[in-house]
Amino acid sequence: MNKSILLGTMALAGLAAAGASAATLDDVKERGKLNCGVTTGVPGFAEPNADGEWQGFDVAVCRAVAAAVLGDPTAVEFVPTTGKTRFTSLSSGEIDMLARNTTWTFSRDTDLKFNFTGVNYYDGQGFMVPADLGVSSATELDGATVCIQTGTTTELNLADYFRVNGMSYEPVPIETGAEAIQQYLAGACDVYTTDRSALAAQRAGFETPDDHVLLPEVVSKEPLGPLVRHGDDDWFDIVHWTLMALIAAEEYGVTSENVEEMASAAGDNPEVNRLLGTEGELGAMIGLENDWAKKAIAASGNYGEIFDENIGESTPIGLARGLNAQYTDGGLMYAPPFR
Repeated sequence: MNKSILLGTMALAGLAAAGASAATLDDVKERGKLNCGVTTGVPGFAEPNADGEWQGFDVAVCRAVAAAVLGDPTAVEFVPTTGKTRFTSLSSGEIDMLARNTTWTFSRDTDLKFNFTGVNYYDGQGFMVPADLGVSSATELDGATVCIQTGTTTELNLADYFRVNGMSYEPVPIETGAEAIQQYLAGACDVYTTDRSALAAQRAGFETPDDHVLLPEVVSKEPLGPLVRHGDDDWFDIVHWTLMALIAAEEYGVTSENVEEMASAAGDNPEVNRLLGTEGELGAMIGLENDWAKKAIAASGNYGEIFDENIGESTPIGLARGLNAQYTDGGLMYAPPFR
């Protein structure tokens, strides 16, 4: 997709946003399930398992919101979206929130009229090449063919990076991550570029991962996070504070294993008491039961548990926490006070 078509899609999404319903919480409660937009399938982040059940890092955020709102983490309709369809799906009201690898940018916030509810993964764009290509740096890619997902910030970052470095490339446009891998492995392109987390996740699924190399360059900032439509601040608050509850739970040592016990009675930490609803009335302030955060944490665990189980260093994907560590461990994960 060229830039003019991309901007056209963005404008269409922005127009559609104006007609979307504002009472999302009421709609979700009446429907009895959350419609959550995800990717068409990125290992570790969002994909169906052998039984057809969606699982992954972004899926866990959807389940946490469903648990907070409906008391049931399985009350989610997962709606696969591509880079082209994700924004119109959200603007039109087809989905209540979007939780997939979507970068928080100025134009998406202001022109498309979406609100990013926080960052659940700090990422950056990278490059993957076959090891036998003999390339050790992205600066050696002049004249390469590049598999690139259309309708994404990576498409624009790619053009910027090659222009700044005085190099040319031939884009091989694709729409989904699955298509990108198919084309890359078939040799339709020399290079595949997208977020480094997605590259690592997809390489982990290769028959011979060591035959492929992630180049060292990180060419962009990609703060990824869930987003909702403009015009419904109450719904924004629910999705935002659910994500913050998962992050705060890790900071305070509240886990899927101990959350029921810790929520059974007020303890010594007032912040934890307010988070779990044993003190104060925070739930009522966002139109939910006072144990909303306890339900969200019980669904898939705190932020650290979700990270470790789906994409952490002990998984085939093997991502280190890095910037996604708690601020107390040198990362950027930080939840505002629960009071």
